[in-house]
Amino acid sequence: MSKFANMELKHVLHMAALNSVRYNQEMKLYFNRKVGEGKSKMSVLNAVRNKLLHQIVAVIKRGTPYEIKLNKN
Repeated sequence: MSKFANMELKHVLHMAALNSVRYNQEMKLYFNRKVGEGKSKMSVLNAVRNKLLHQIVAVIKRGTPYEIKLNKN
């Protein structure tokens, strides 16, 4: 871990990823699929953190609120 990293921010992002895997259906499916493929849980959790960061940046760039896409079956 880098000495230059903001530990508080990393902790908040880590907790957001854990909650996303637990409560967000899309992230839960992604996590379970990747772990089922043989990836380590921490590696997949890091990918979830990256996905969250990409979503945050997209919302900021667009200037619009995040909208959940619901699949209509």
